[in-house]
Amino acid sequence: VRGRTGRDGVERWAPGTMSAALMRFLFGLAVLPLLTTAVVLLAVCESSPLLSRGEAISPDSVGEARRLLASNDPRRLRRGEERTASIPATLVDTLINYFASRRWHGRGAFSLAEDGAEVRITVPIDGLPSPCYVNLRIVVQPMTGEPRVLRASVGRLQIPPALAELLIASTIRMSGYAPQWQAARRSIRRLVFAQEPASVEVTYVWEPGLLDKARVLAFTAEDIQRMQLAQTALTALLDPYTPRGGVPLGRILAPLLTNSGDPSPAQGRAALFVLATYLAEASLANLLPEAKDWPRPHRVKLTLRGRYDSAQHFGISAALAAWAGEPAADAIGLYKEIEDARSGSGFSFADLA
Repeated sequence: VRGRTGRDGVERWAPGTMSAALMRFLFGLAVLPLLTTAVVLLAVCESSPLLSRGEAISPDSVGEARRLLASNDPRRLRRGEERTASIPATLVDTLINYFASRRWHGRGAFSLAEDGAEVRITVPIDGLPSPCYVNLRIVVQPMTGEPRVLRASVGRLQIPPALAELLIASTIRMSGYAPQWQAARRSIRRLVFAQEPASVEVTYVWEPGLLDKARVLAFTAEDIQRMQLAQTALTALLDPYTPRGGVPLGRILAPLLTNSGDPSPAQGRAALFVLATYLAEASLANLLPEAKDWPRPHRVKLTLRGRYDSAQHFGISAALAAWAGEPAADAIGLYKEIEDARSGSGFSFADLA
């Protein structure tokens, strides 16, 4: 539809025609993001998952992690000391699957290949009319300094290595982990993918500040405030009891979970963590420097069905389930009973339950 021609001979758009053109333009702007999203979903969505595995953690993985931490105990490392940690490939595989399960309700896997190492992750996308899985593959190759992406794909969409590295860095930054990532990059000197035995060898230079960065990953400022509330409540609850005397766990646990002034699940998690630390006869100040100024509950013997070790098993397992998830809690509990059986004290199904 053409506009009207004025007395000066210049054609002008009629008001109605201009309004229609503007509406079409605005509609196109509104629809464009939807069309882009649809195209991306078609490219990255697949009807079946790349990975089909459970989220269980084996006791062997717990043992590997414990040996790795024992050989790289931060309390025994000096500033500037260079160490090489050999991490079993099976443990890396378990950790990636655990992270994908906890973070995205997906699955993950790690394997060594001739040209590097491959990370695979499957994430289900809910709310769509048909099954949709985002399947990610990344092959990394060790080079001087830090590893580089060799190949990457999301579904049927191939991603150039340089773009994949940019996306990884952007995801880390948007997740709030940029300071920890930068600290790790400065610390790591060399990364080697060894085939025999299958492992990832990490050579790093120790800096005490790495522990502070790790604490930020583990505990938020709000978590620490809740733990202080729980520690104060636990101290008050234990005050009336005779030091070193026996106290049924039920008398302490229920009010600790309800009388901290905050009935939220997050406060309950903090209370379980504080109680587990107390039952493990450890000091919160070893994990959180702030805790050295908090009230300190005196020692009593909390019992479950008359047994101190049963109270320990119950409280520590509950905290592990709340903070690390049931698969991790189950694996650690089973590993502990297997170790007890090997050491001579015996495997206890009652403790495991």
